[in-house]
Amino acid sequence: MSFIRTYTRPRVFAAAVLGSLVVGALLGVLARTTEASWLTDLLDQIGTIFTTLLQIAVIPLVFTAIVVGINSLRNLGGGKKAARLGGKTVLWFAITSFIASLIGIAVAKLFNPGSGGLGEGVAATAKNADKATKSVDNWGSWSAFVEGFLPKNFFAAFTEGSTLQVLFLAVLIGAAAYSLGDRAKPFVDFTTSVFEIIQRYLGWIVRLAPIGIIGLIGAAVSNYGDALFRPLFTTTLAVYVGCFVVLLVVYPILLQFVAKVSPLTFFSKAGTAIQFAFASQSSAATLPLTRQAAVNLGVQPAYAAFATPLGSATKMDGCAAVFPAIGAIFIANLSGVSLNIWQYVGIVVVAVLGALATAGTTGWLTALTLTTAFIGLDAQQVALGIALIYSVNPIMDMMRTATNVAGQIVVPVVVARGEGLLDDDVLNSPTDPSPTDNGEAATTSVKEPATAGA
Repeated sequence: MSFIRTYTRPRVFAAAVLGSLVVGALLGVLARTTEASWLTDLLDQIGTIFTTLLQIAVIPLVFTAIVVGINSLRNLGGGKKAARLGGKTVLWFAITSFIASLIGIAVAKLFNPGSGGLGEGVAATAKNADKATKSVDNWGSWSAFVEGFLPKNFFAAFTEGSTLQVLFLAVLIGAAAYSLGDRAKPFVDFTTSVFEIIQRYLGWIVRLAPIGIIGLIGAAVSNYGDALFRPLFTTTLAVYVGCFVVLLVVYPILLQFVAKVSPLTFFSKAGTAIQFAFASQSSAATLPLTRQAAVNLGVQPAYAAFATPLGSATKMDGCAAVFPAIGAIFIANLSGVSLNIWQYVGIVVVAVLGALATAGTTGWLTALTLTTAFIGLDAQQVALGIALIYSVNPIMDMMRTATNVAGQIVVPVVVARGEGLLDDDVLNSPTDPSPTDNGEAATTSVKEPATAGA
């Protein structure tokens, strides 16, 4: 047990995550240079198992978290206050997405990814080309996006794993339960219990993150080596720079001057959630840590229980704002197309209005497909660009998801300050980043708190 306590301390866990990146890359290089197919298969299997363990929880987590979150607003006052809080939350989601998309465009213009072509012999794998083509077919229009909201029936949304449809149902059912009051209390209590069980499950999976990263990174390096990474290095670098600007410039400014919260305090309390987001590449899987980080920063638990689940499905500054802007310009450059001012405006519009497209574990894909379709890029070129990006996506997705989760914590802090729902005593007290059973701040006297729920 002492090993587990040591391993799950934030500093040790962070070192394990960073170390796993290096180990994964080295094993990938070894597998590629020695042509050890068994090692490649092993790394791929490890990464797949880790991803599957996370995805198992995504659908029930989204549904229960949204239902519980909507009904938690009852503790903050009447329906008018709940509506005002919801409106302000969505408004700040849109404001930060607008800023992030502008940063994405500026960084893409600076790095100009794809402008020199990809060189001879560079091509996407058949598997990635097939996935890209399906994305263009499924998400290549706004009508398809709207149709994707509506499930054939209640159970189909869950059995088919459609996060977008489950989100839609969760909002409707959560609102219906809220309107019924005490008559819906047994259902809300049951849903809350299921949500807590899922949190506990994800707390266990957190501890496997370094092992999962070794598999994900190792498989990517072994399968593609530098054949695709070098040509896509500029695109990858642009994504990291854009996300870093949002994460380390935009958010600290909002925290310091709007929320009156020290950025250092924010990152010290939100660090564990951001680290796990980087490792897991899943905002939904990080949700229990995201909610606890918001509570530990002084946000009232009832509001945090509403805002963070909503953010985990719709607030994606990395995947839905910075990345689609850079990805669209990358594909345009590959196609030899010069974007006009209205197409740049279109990129921003999609970032602000199309955030729901990012719901789920492949949000970057639908967001980029919607963006390129909206500004009129050729479908075949879009499919080619997406297929190429797939090869380095695990590397990009780590930074995108970390940025997503940071924003999902920043906005509730900003709104809570404006609404008088931020507890400065909790904000300035040492807290444990582990999700608590009662949703309250986890105060602790331990200098290095645990990473995951025990």
